Amino acid sequence: MSFNVYITRQIPEEGINILKKFCRTVEVNPYDRPLTYDELLRQVNGRDAIVAMLSDKIDARVMSEAADPCLKHTGTSLKIIANYAVGYDNIDIKTATEKGIVVTNTPGVLTDSTADMAWALLFAITRRIVEGDRLTRAGKFTGWAPMMLLGGDFIGKTLGVVGAGRIGTAMAMRSRGWCMKVLYTTQSNKNAVLEEMLGAKRVDLETLLKESDFISIHIPLSEKTKHLIGAKELSFMKKAAYLINTARGAIIDESALVNALKNKQIAGAGLDVYEEEPKLKPGLAELDNVVLVPHLGSATVETRTKMAVMTAENIIAVLNGQKPKNCVNPEVLA
Repeated sequence: MSFNVYITRQIPEEGINILKKFCRTVEVNPYDRPLTYDELLRQVNGRDAIVAMLSDKIDARVMSEAADPCLKHTGTSLKIIANYAVGYDNIDIKTATEKGIVVTNTPGVLTDSTADMAWALLFAITRRIVEGDRLTRAGKFTGWAPMMLLGGDFIGKTLGVVGAGRIGTAMAMRSRGWCMKVLYTTQSNKNAVLEEMLGAKRVDLETLLKESDFISIHIPLSEKTKHLIGAKELSFMKKAAYLINTARGAIIDESALVNALKNKQIAGAGLDVYEEEPKLKPGLAELDNVVLVPHLGSATVETRTKMAVMTAENIIAVLNGQKPKNCVNPEVLA
């Protein structure tokens, strides 16, 4: 087929090979870094499909440039933006829909790996694993001490899950081994799985913040959820509580979090995502009571490979005039 696909960052070969069997041109960003906005504008022109990363800002200008046949590349208008992520707040969905461009994502396949990352962060910050690692590497471990790096227990504590969708549910289900009480919030119907399996209770956000020992965020970023956790919400939390975020950084007001951690208003935080990613708010990196990782939620070989295959399958379906499995603006298909 004479289709032309551009991939904005190297992804596992399994997905690229699927596309190469179907498309005439499959070009991949050769740099080991995200494209700048200007580079993105130059590369998308004349493409039939774009595989975008969550770090790529796909706005109206990018979409118009992709459909412009007068520049470097030639070809038909852009038909699909396949986001290599479950979230798609980096894409102007309204404009894509107006232009008749299908937008897809990769839900489901990264549920378990992201839920595992939330627990990894929870363990790391609560048991002060990173602090202990630094101390040991620095040669400051001089022997066991009864008051050294005391952390917290998990058994019988309360876990608060903000957003009980696929990932939030998977994260909460992993609490069974520690006999935890589970509170959750959701914008949809009650979560029957959590309530039946764990005896979980649906509550409002304020109640969850006030009563939970551990709070894990699992909601998409939108105008309604930006800075959902700010200074006021952090003030509701227990001083011994921990906050975990593997969703989107801007759900938390990062400056307010820095102040809360600095003033020991809460015990600690574990972050996989950041408000102005990859930048950190001033003061965050200097704090000992926060664990910071570089957006590794789905970073397992198995998960990233499944994401690549799903992305390729979505593209091929659209280019074949078929309905993709994971369309986030289905009105385009009508």
